[in-house]
Amino acid sequence: MTPAADHDLQRKTLGVRGEDMAVDFLEKKGYTILCRNYRCRSGEIDIIARKKKILCFIEVKTRSTRAFGSPQEAVTPRKQQKIGRVALDFLQRHRLENQPARFDVVAVDFSSGAGLLEFIENAFELTGSP
Repeated sequence: MTPAADHDLQRKTLGVRGEDMAVDFLEKKGYTILCRNYRCRSGEIDIIARKKKILCFIEVKTRSTRAFGSPQEAVTPRKQQKIGRVALDFLQRHRLENQPARFDVVAVDFSSGAGLLEFIENAFELTGSP
């Protein structure tokens, strides 16, 4: 395996590990997981869940090092707009346009060895058109 392929595999494995931790956390907090890795032309949303009557679009960012900042710093305004476009696709496809919804972020940090999870509810709102 080439070093680049090995790096990609490690990154994907880390991402799945972070998403699994996020799902466990959310389920313990009473969320119903509706979908993982929802994809459309515009991109992907890691987790779509429901908490009571609110539909939650959840981005999971996992990091093994702080060299490039914290996990939540990776959810840039550009990434937020992309998530918004995917969320709109999901809402339209499932005829849920009038459903109360929000955007959350789960940041998983493995830089200290153990996975530290931070849940940021209502992490951002979309400005302008998605």
